[in-house]
Amino acid sequence: MLSVLRVHLPSDIPIVGCELTPYVLLRRPDKTVTTDDVSETNPLDGHFLRYKWYRVQSDKKVAVCSIHPSEQATLQCLGCVKAKIPVAKSYHCTSKCFSDAWQHHRVLHDRAASAINENGNEEEELFGRFNNSGSGSSNTSLSASASSASLTNGSAPLYPAAVTQRSGGETWFEVGRSKTYTPTADDIGHVLKFECVVVDAETKLPVGHASTLLTSRVIPAPSPSPRRMIPVDPMGHLDADGRITSSGSFTVLSYNILSDAYASSDLYNYCPSWALSWPYRRQNLLREIVGYRADIICLQEVQSDHYEEFFSPELDKHGYYGLYKRKTNEVYNDSNNKIDGCATFFRRDRFSHVKKYEVEFNKAAQSLTDAMIPTTQRKTALNRLVKDNVALIVVLEAKVNNQPVDNPGKRQLLCVANTHVNVQQDLKDVKLWQVHTLLKGLEKIAASADIPMLVCGDFNSVPGSAPHALLAMGKVDPSHPDLAVDPLNILRPHSKLVHQLPLVSAYSSFARTMGLGYEQHKRRLDSTTNEPLFTNVTRDFIGSLDYIFYTADSLVVESLLELLDEESLRKDTALPSPEWSSDHIALLAEFRCCKNRSRR
Repeated sequence: MLSVLRVHLPSDIPIVGCELTPYVLLRRPDKTVTTDDVSETNPLDGHFLRYKWYRVQSDKKVAVCSIHPSEQATLQCLGCVKAKIPVAKSYHCTSKCFSDAWQHHRVLHDRAASAINENGNEEEELFGRFNNSGSGSSNTSLSASASSASLTNGSAPLYPAAVTQRSGGETWFEVGRSKTYTPTADDIGHVLKFECVVVDAETKLPVGHASTLLTSRVIPAPSPSPRRMIPVDPMGHLDADGRITSSGSFTVLSYNILSDAYASSDLYNYCPSWALSWPYRRQNLLREIVGYRADIICLQEVQSDHYEEFFSPELDKHGYYGLYKRKTNEVYNDSNNKIDGCATFFRRDRFSHVKKYEVEFNKAAQSLTDAMIPTTQRKTALNRLVKDNVALIVVLEAKVNNQPVDNPGKRQLLCVANTHVNVQQDLKDVKLWQVHTLLKGLEKIAASADIPMLVCGDFNSVPGSAPHALLAMGKVDPSHPDLAVDPLNILRPHSKLVHQLPLVSAYSSFARTMGLGYEQHKRRLDSTTNEPLFTNVTRDFIGSLDYIFYTADSLVVESLLELLDEESLRKDTALPSPEWSSDHIALLAEFRCCKNRSRR
């Protein structure tokens, strides 16, 4: 007969909005062991599995710490309550916790006061508002009827209120009837119970004892510090003759989301295991990405299975159409599903898809070695050049209502390149060659059409490196130290390391702004290159690797998503963290099309 051998959860800390799927080990009637589900619609030898989830609701009220959400709170900041800051952010587990977090915590007070003074109510911020709906639940015991009113976990929308009465003032409320359960704000501070039992398909009665497990208390999804869009002085983008903007603005997001295949506990041992798990990170990433409301989204390190099964269908619900280019797998030989790539999404109501180009640097490497490398050295050359990196180039057309007002009949096209350049720091020649190859391809597109361009991605190159210089300056100084690494002589003559695209880094616009209000943003830039001080933060590295470049003859930066600083990340915090689910930070820029001028 069918029997349950074991049930357990990958993580014993449940988080609001993060799907829980227990691992259920079964023994079939033929004595084989499996983890496959046995449903009522497809019973096995006359039996199936029935699942139930319960909330164990105690008379004792429980609040959780806003800094360490797996810990119970012992004190509350009354200043937060007075300022009407979401109550979940007011709790702390110890006085030391509150003291250590004060510098960051004080920012919440300042912003709340500023918002009330300026707007008369709390300011809506770009990201960080998603968890507010449950902010008052961590210290509130809801009635059974209120708790069950919005339940949707399982096959039926509503369940009976009280199911079992336990001693010690605890009541169990049924909250789900499927194997998977997603905790809600009502569950915050409460233990969940999972029950699995074998049922006779004919009588519908349980056979034998139920297998159960209890979770830790449900915690709210950590809420990161809000990031606001900062207007950029448009005068910094005008030529002497004063170019005039001519069509509606649009926003572009670039974000390396950290592939699950790379998110190992060995590499990121400072991040709690529950916050590093993919079920948690994917929901947190989705909340963040959707919250930015970008018109165009460029993601890197998107696993092919995660694109197909999660990001594509989920972003489709929010009005996005997606295109994807997986890395080639000549080097990476693991499961094809775990190979990551670049994904570009755009709002269907703003743009339509015209054309897609896929750049496989492996193919370019093969062509290069065939043309330049002696036969006896080609294997060695390919071993150095073939790294599976790719780029995805998409040509979009703006919808009719976004056409330039001065020429309604002209198609408004936009070319968006999304790439992830090789990571190995000792392969400086390969990085530069990949960037140069991409730019040469974009030059061909520019030569065939008068089209604004965006070049986004993780270039794995710090400001001032040769790849960055090529992108930002259009050339590389022959004396640049990076050029010393060129064992295959693929970078010679150095005079060929040029391009004619008038590319400018979007975030360098902060350096051109005027006024006291921009000083804090300028302090987050490198004074030499005017790039952000960091876009990637781990225990081993802090620096900028990600960029959004644009053609300055056809686009103007209107506003930028504010950069994070050490205060925003909290002291001694590296990424990923419970608040931020990638080791990179997102970049977001708002652009406006403008009349063209001559190219450089």
